[in-house]
Amino acid sequence: MIVIKGDITCINTDIIVNAANKTLMGGGGVDGKIHQKAGNELKEECAKLGGCETGEAKITNAYNLPCKKVIHTVGPVYNDGLYGEAEMLKNSYINSMKLAENYRIENGEENISIAFPSISTGAFAYPKEEASKIAVDTIREISNPNIKVVFICYGSEDYQIYLENILGIKLNC
Repeated sequence: MIVIKGDITCINTDIIVNAANKTLMGGGGVDGKIHQKAGNELKEECAKLGGCETGEAKITNAYNLPCKKVIHTVGPVYNDGLYGEAEMLKNSYINSMKLAENYRIENGEENISIAFPSISTGAFAYPKEEASKIAVDTIREISNPNIKVVFICYGSEDYQIYLENILGIKLNC
């Protein structure tokens, strides 16, 4: 498990995860960038999937992106944490990792890599520190040695939060 700062649409992992909305038809933030860079074929494939519920995940081809596949997952909209948001967010990671493992097995790959953005922390307003802890803890619980997990953060604040959660120490910088 590593964390890097950058643009998820430029990373050359086997799979990238899209923090999607329920329609899977593109939106703002990471979702919009992924759809824009992948091209119209991604939108056409997503239209055939019938949307996606919160906490679930679906896989598509990557088209013009440098990865092989895109896993679309819908994280929860954060209200106040009393409506099962943590469990729904955890399910987004679990279901994405299940699809990644299925992809690995179906393609006879010994090892693969997957890049996650910070799911639900943009327009869905999930507190970044809590979302990062859920992401890191869930990936640790899954503990799949055949899947290299990369958390890719757009900004310095997200990068530091993920780094602190992975290392288990607070950085004073």
